[in-house]
Amino acid sequence: MLGLKRRGLKVDPKLAIGDGALGFWKALPQVYGTTRPQRCWVHKTANVLNKLPKHLQAKAKSDLQQIWMAATRDDAHRAFASFVEVYAPKYPKATECLANDQVPLLNFYDFPAEHWHHIRTSNPIESTFASVRLRTAKSRGCGSRASILSTVFKLSISAEQRWLKLRGAELITKIITGVQFKNGVEVQQKAPQEIAA
Repeated sequence: MLGLKRRGLKVDPKLAIGDGALGFWKALPQVYGTTRPQRCWVHKTANVLNKLPKHLQAKAKSDLQQIWMAATRDDAHRAFASFVEVYAPKYPKATECLANDQVPLLNFYDFPAEHWHHIRTSNPIESTFASVRLRTAKSRGCGSRASILSTVFKLSISAEQRWLKLRGAELITKIITGVQFKNGVEVQQKAPQEIAA
């Protein structure tokens, strides 16, 4: 994070997406005080399912999907409460794992719906770096810093061919300028004459 600041990132990012890496979440408010956290739904789902018996995992995965696929934050809260109600009596560790991150799991509702596909998970970024990690781990100690950087660059260029184009890219300007979104839809500001009336 400090490297981003050193390289010129002057303003706090609006959202940080990641898994359960405790160091990342602890450092985030210290480096970028206004950045909101978004926990990765793919990682959180895996964490919750690991605390359930195998025979329940398919059903629980579907129930978890009802939360993050809900059309509104209120619908997500209802699905969240339903999940906890169903699983908490027998599997409190699973529901506790989920409930600990309720707010950071649902922050995506304050961003354009077009972006939800991209910001509910950190997997697109991880998928790109998985290929890089695979190649660089195999050649550890076999190359100079320059050759490793060249390899990483070439692998990233290759991975770029499979990247999805950002949906709603034109909305980034609105986010940066402070336009508010609720349940994925832009909140229309009232004109001064409407407020006075």
